[in-house]
Amino acid sequence: MAARVRTAAALLGAALLLTVAGCTGSGPADGIAQPATPSPSAPQATPTDRSPHGVMLSAQLALHDARRAEFRATLGEDRAKGALFWAPKTVLQYRADADARQLMVMDTSAYVGGDPQSAARLGGPHWVKYTGTRSPYSALIDRVNPVVATAAAAAGDPVPVGEEKLLDTTVHHYRVTMTAAQYAAAQSQLDAARRQALETALGPGDVVLDLWLNDRDQLVQLRRAAAEVDTIGYSDYGSSSLSVQAPAEADTAPEPGASPPPFP
Repeated sequence: MAARVRTAAALLGAALLLTVAGCTGSGPADGIAQPATPSPSAPQATPTDRSPHGVMLSAQLALHDARRAEFRATLGEDRAKGALFWAPKTVLQYRADADARQLMVMDTSAYVGGDPQSAARLGGPHWVKYTGTRSPYSALIDRVNPVVATAAAAAGDPVPVGEEKLLDTTVHHYRVTMTAAQYAAAQSQLDAARRQALETALGPGDVVLDLWLNDRDQLVQLRRAAAEVDTIGYSDYGSSSLSVQAPAEADTAPEPGASPPPFP
């Protein structure tokens, strides 16, 4: 298995280089996250290895090409929906069903609010803006990011469960069981602090990761059972209609001298 993982990592490394580099820079100057269109002449890698590890490699390449998706998630007991850009910069739009506020992360800035109650509390502005040198809410981003889940699956020993129907779509179900340390160690795109935080959040015991892929090897649903059970569905991969815009500066209040609050 180790030889197959090394081979997959070597093939994927060049393709993911720009993605990894893009996660650490500054955000878009105009506050808008919009899809970057790849060059029509850019070669598209299409692995022919249809072993479980080959399929996971193909799933990683599909995510590299898409760069963005919408999601609907059940994280423990919390339900939410939103949009995530994982390249060229990290951008998250997150709406929890049980919270009137919204969360937006634009690389190293975060905005919390957007509701009338926040405006009343802030005396006019609808949003509190938090800024720093690192991406805020990284734990939440790593929890919903499909890149993180597929990286773990590719580093483990994925087992085919079978072909199933999911929302009238035929999908291929795979399962991976690994430790939290192995799950975190697979995340070469994250720094050491985020890998450690991810391992701690997953908790003791095994992590059981189920992935459902469509006929284009796109991850359409995952279920991760660890300290908590998360189920996340993904749609609209690479859609040109996905756009996240930061609030107007006039509608924001500066951070109140504290770290961003837990969300939701």
